[in-house]
Amino acid sequence: MRGKGAIVGGAYTRTMGTPLLIVSPQPRDLGGGFVVRRLLPSVRRAAVGPFVFFDHFGPLVAGPRDNHDVRPHPHIGLATVTYLFEGAMMHRDSMGAVQRIEPGAINLMRAGAGVVHSERTPDDLRDKTRVNHGLQLWLALPAADEEAAPAFTHTGAADIPAYEIGGASVRVLIGAAFGAASPVPQYSPTLYLDITLSAGAAIDLPGGLADEAALYTVDAPVKLDGAAVAAQRLALFDAGRTLRIEASEPARVAIVGGAPLGQRHIWWNFVSSRRERIVQAADDWAAQRFARVPGETEFIPLPEKRPTAS
Repeated sequence: MRGKGAIVGGAYTRTMGTPLLIVSPQPRDLGGGFVVRRLLPSVRRAAVGPFVFFDHFGPLVAGPRDNHDVRPHPHIGLATVTYLFEGAMMHRDSMGAVQRIEPGAINLMRAGAGVVHSERTPDDLRDKTRVNHGLQLWLALPAADEEAAPAFTHTGAADIPAYEIGGASVRVLIGAAFGAASPVPQYSPTLYLDITLSAGAAIDLPGGLADEAALYTVDAPVKLDGAAVAAQRLALFDAGRTLRIEASEPARVAIVGGAPLGQRHIWWNFVSSRRERIVQAADDWAAQRFARVPGETEFIPLPEKRPTAS
């Protein structure tokens, strides 16, 4: 998916008790009526650990006449993480990877020095009414990996650690928690959990899982250590201590966090610790010097307003 311009980085001050900060979503129209809720980067908070971009899309009902395809577009300096709750998506990239993404699986694409990909509706679903619902996140890469060769990893739903704790179901998407570790690669210390709670259920989130962390309420309000967090809000919390998550109704939450990587520049689909690298990437895309996605003839053009080195 596509982003816009920002500079991210920095840390927040830890306090005890209520969430440190609650971020509300901002709607972003990606075209064709495909509107997402964007939580990161925001005016109030630019990043949580290595997570510099957080989009929640759906649940969105699409019919045969709807076209929510994301045409080929480039990335540098980041890793995209795609996770679906409902629906399906077909990933294609300039490395030659072709992968159908379905609920519960994790698609991790390291852009590094540069990659192009598209995200389209699978052909077998185009003439059907369907629901699209999921999260797409970006991870900033450590400076040493920003120019690494692109890489793609698909981890199927059956390979993600999942278990029950009381009335809560936990899936460890990236990182480690509750004695389980995900097989999904990490480029820096990263935590990504999918937790569903039944009505009246509670779960204690151990302290020390990440340097920085936040909870996202996907579909219903919860209480975080006694403090109310409305639905579809990103609540930063003190990751150094055990916190209780309580749900009065069925609820799903995502936990994201990890070690912060320092300041990053973001413009459109590019992330880098160096502004001049983003300028170069924009020039390269304008001149179509990026590798092409096999079988694709379309592409998303560069925004009219170009980045500058200063």
